[in-house]
Amino acid sequence: MYTETIKPLADRLFAFLLLMVFAPVMLIVGVLIYMKMGKPVLFRQKRPGLHGKSFEILKFRTMENTCDSEGNLLSDEARLHGLGKTIRSLSLDELPQLFNVLRGEMSFVGPRPLLEEYLPLYNSEQAKRHDVKPGITGWAQVNGRNAISWEQKFAYDVWYVEHQSFALDMKILWMTGKNVLNRSDISSKTSVTMEPFKGTR
Repeated sequence: MYTETIKPLADRLFAFLLLMVFAPVMLIVGVLIYMKMGKPVLFRQKRPGLHGKSFEILKFRTMENTCDSEGNLLSDEARLHGLGKTIRSLSLDELPQLFNVLRGEMSFVGPRPLLEEYLPLYNSEQAKRHDVKPGITGWAQVNGRNAISWEQKFAYDVWYVEHQSFALDMKILWMTGKNVLNRSDISSKTSVTMEPFKGTR
């Protein structure tokens, strides 16, 4: 009842309300990105959602499109703009995903939507993370986020899928709020972003 009816309705209602509340903030962030980094303001990318169905995720852009002499993009560390670091540290880059929630492509709580190229790399257990809608935040995010291994992250994702409830979602949202205020686990131990997943050996 909760996951099939109440949660989807609550997601869309609160996404609409939060878009109204954060509209001024989103406008300011968008203008700053345009002034400091130019277009595009939004980062758009196809990601697998519920049952692996593809959708376009929306985020504020935090990296410049700087290339080397051969036209190849520089590393994430080299392209991460100073403004982008601030936007990430405050998790403001995630705000456009409220539109994804409003459109029913995402939920507030669920496994984070990852790259489509990872789909064939999951084992049967890890693939269960696609049995629910992806979320803006999730059980893995409040238990290490980018500071834990892929295997740990997927284990948390699957645990959430098998134990999801209203009480657990409220706990995750509460913990997310604390992590955002503390700016916890934004980067992995070796990179400003998470290293690519190459499959579980």
